[in-house]
Amino acid sequence: MTTTVAVPSSNAVPLDSPTRASLRNVDLHGPAGRLEAILNEGTPNAPCAVLLCHPHPLGGGTLHNKVVYRAMKVFNAAEWGLEWPVLRFNFRGTGLSQGKHDGQAETEDVLAALEWIENEFNRPIIAAGFSFGAAMVLNACCAKASGCARQRLRALVALGLPTHAEGRDYSYPFLPSCTTPKLFLSGERDQYGPAEALTQLSDSAAPPKRLLLLPGADHFFTDQLDSMQAALAGWLKEQMQ
Repeated sequence: MTTTVAVPSSNAVPLDSPTRASLRNVDLHGPAGRLEAILNEGTPNAPCAVLLCHPHPLGGGTLHNKVVYRAMKVFNAAEWGLEWPVLRFNFRGTGLSQGKHDGQAETEDVLAALEWIENEFNRPIIAAGFSFGAAMVLNACCAKASGCARQRLRALVALGLPTHAEGRDYSYPFLPSCTTPKLFLSGERDQYGPAEALTQLSDSAAPPKRLLLLPGADHFFTDQLDSMQAALAGWLKEQMQ
């Protein structure tokens, strides 16, 4: 299903809004060494735990990326009504994470983070990412994760999923067999994932899935972060019904 949405921003949370949840520094043990990570703690009875991955490190992407931060607020801040724990980490070679950027092996970093969440919370997991992070999440969860790990996955969220960016092509041949609920949320004018290409990707993906295109928004949701948050929150709450 492809939907172009115009969503209100009245429920949006300002970037500097406080949240009741506390922060905890986490050291993940990835295949390339230590991975720097931060956990935004949620309520003790939260039904899900969330992994949230950042955009391409060579473009300046880190766990503190603005889109990633605003998405984290939707999952975690009391104002949005979910208050789930959210783990963000820096891919190998980024920030204080050890190792060297590879471009493909980062899927193993995602799997290491998923394993930590599973051991820490023992509850269903939502895996999400923005741009490069979205590509790594889909690759890890749909193509690389074990059957047991896939059973833990409650949903997948791909924000600004790229098809071609900065000379790099991204393909997703595993989507037709990936039956985990999926949200593809992008700008209608995404320069790294054109609407036509994303529509084809969504059409090829196994259900359940939804493609939401924000009118006028670019890859970075410039001036549309409130709309991105509202669209994400709406879909998540539908999934939890």
